[in-house]
Amino acid sequence: MSFGLTEYCPVYAPFFGAVGCTAAISLCSLGASYGTAKSGVGIASMGVLRPDLMVRASVPVVMAGIIGIYGLVVSVVIAGGLQYTMPLYTGFVQLGAGFSVGLSGLAAGFAIGIVGDAGARGFGQQPKIFVGMILILIFAEVLAIYGLIVALILTTASVAGDVANACRIG
Repeated sequence: MSFGLTEYCPVYAPFFGAVGCTAAISLCSLGASYGTAKSGVGIASMGVLRPDLMVRASVPVVMAGIIGIYGLVVSVVIAGGLQYTMPLYTGFVQLGAGFSVGLSGLAAGFAIGIVGDAGARGFGQQPKIFVGMILILIFAEVLAIYGLIVALILTTASVAGDVANACRIG
């Protein structure tokens, strides 16, 4: 038996996986950069009046940066599964995995940026709100983790079962 291009394994099937790979890293990076920039402005504003709190107030920037790592992980997993001859099903599942982590990372980055900006400014005026700010940031970050989990489940499902035999000829 040999492997080849069939109606279940068209030549354009890897394109969808590549788009998923691109969506994962680029959308997560957009969310991470927005979260970093927006919360960084609030931290810089707070640092003018209370420079002693700058290190503790930088938590939103770290949390926003982690979102980019989620996109990188899924992109590497998807890229590892790309082949010249692959089922269309696998390409579509990889596309869904990329958008799953990418869009949830974008949303989490927006949430972290907005909360980090307002939280850092408020933290500069009243240090007692630090724990509340961290809790809200954790709930924003978990949105991206949900997308990461779904993406990893999808990429696992893209090669499970009889999918590998879909491209067999003869």
